Amino acid sequence: MKILFVYPKYPDTFWSFKYALKFVSKKASYLPLGLLTVAAMLPEEWEKRLVDMNVETLKDKDIEWSDYVFISAMSIQKESVKKVIDKCNKLGVKIVAGGPLFTTGYEYFENVDHLVLNEAEITLPLFLEDLRNGQPKHIYTSPQWADIKKTPIPLWDLVNIKKYASMSIQYSRGCPFDCEFCNITVLYGRKPRTKNKEQVLAELDSLYARGWRDNVFFVDDNFIGHKRKLKKEILPAIIEWMEERKHPFALSTEASVDLSDDEELMRLMAKAGFDAVFVGIETTNEESLIECSKFHNKNRDLISCVKKIQKFGLQVQGGFIVGFDNDPNSIFERLIEFIQESGIVSAMVGLLNAPCGTKLYQRLAKEGRLLNNMSGDNTDLSMNFVPKMDYDALIKGYRKIISTIYSPAHYYERVTQFLEEYNPLQKRLFRFHFNHLGALFKSMWFLGILGKERIHYWKLFCWSLFKRPRLFPLAITFSIYGFHFRKVFENYLEYSAEKGSPQR
Repeated sequence: MKILFVYPKYPDTFWSFKYALKFVSKKASYLPLGLLTVAAMLPEEWEKRLVDMNVETLKDKDIEWSDYVFISAMSIQKESVKKVIDKCNKLGVKIVAGGPLFTTGYEYFENVDHLVLNEAEITLPLFLEDLRNGQPKHIYTSPQWADIKKTPIPLWDLVNIKKYASMSIQYSRGCPFDCEFCNITVLYGRKPRTKNKEQVLAELDSLYARGWRDNVFFVDDNFIGHKRKLKKEILPAIIEWMEERKHPFALSTEASVDLSDDEELMRLMAKAGFDAVFVGIETTNEESLIECSKFHNKNRDLISCVKKIQKFGLQVQGGFIVGFDNDPNSIFERLIEFIQESGIVSAMVGLLNAPCGTKLYQRLAKEGRLLNNMSGDNTDLSMNFVPKMDYDALIKGYRKIISTIYSPAHYYERVTQFLEEYNPLQKRLFRFHFNHLGALFKSMWFLGILGKERIHYWKLFCWSLFKRPRLFPLAITFSIYGFHFRKVFENYLEYSAEKGSPQR
């Protein structure tokens, strides 16, 4: 068999880091980990190629070479997926599709030949067996959860790792919490399933052996879902591995805010090389937290939680949502104040949407408030349901949040505040890359000379260089991130001005 793996294109969003990547001469932030893992599950003798459309163009000859095209995608990639499917159909090449987009909405893709849904560790072998027998079915699904201790190391050889800003590995799947708007528990369950330390170290070894010496993102839904195992087994093993190799990687992950309750866990994470963690804070409004079942964020001084996590050397990247039924009209100002006071530099604020299969989707369907399928992009000014708050007032408030927190004055104020308080463990040796130098000179030109933020840029440049020289590279990185965030939002504002707000 000749198998072509295709990873569809992401639109330009806060999460794409498109404009930031240009500064470091990279094509994409993260590689398609799911497809690379599926590739490792196929027969070794099969020929395999991968086209990541975020890195290169998908050509007709790529598709024509293959016997089957394997596609995996998330909801935000839906428009690109449709184009890939159309192209494959026209060229007469069969499609095998799986991943979150298809698992939660397979009924929208009738022109896909084979849907291998849920977790590939369970459903892919069933498809392969039927394929060998010449009778592959249209749909493969399973209510069972996979034992990820049997999951193979991703087939890294299919990608050029130099084109990516970060590598990814997975330690666990699932989340112990059950937030109404989140589809993680629908896809992967509430009981976190974890790999063993030998698997984690083998995956780190595989990246190290390929010469990677940069960022590694643990893509877990909630890295700290199994705290005891982390503290007793996984983190001590990573610490030893990193120390033996002089800390080649900077690690990051996603976690819930209750990380702030466990000082031992934060200390171990920092010692293991973690320096950033994405935390879903969502909202400062207690009634909205109750509404969406985010009970673990209730009755907390959330600013103190953020400050405590950052005190342990873990930069907090925060996720926020507006559009809850219980959001008051004051929520926009309150979120702006919270973000500024907390010093969260990368604050991802989006509009609430209801993914297929979630409790929120089911509730809104019963209430007759669903409008259409969500775009998957919670920053494009669109919603797939009728909010309780007046839609125009909600959009106006959302625009105010984004235009304020990413205005040069507010953004650089947060960066300076964060850098003043941040004291990371300096275990990792700084390794110079030419793209670092290129990023510095590009930032000086595009931000310091051509940019609307040039006064703020040079103030931060000089302050960090002389006051916190150890954090100077991070200051330049944050300046570049800010440029990206502003560009993305300006593009959405320009789009809505020309064509009107995206359809609700």
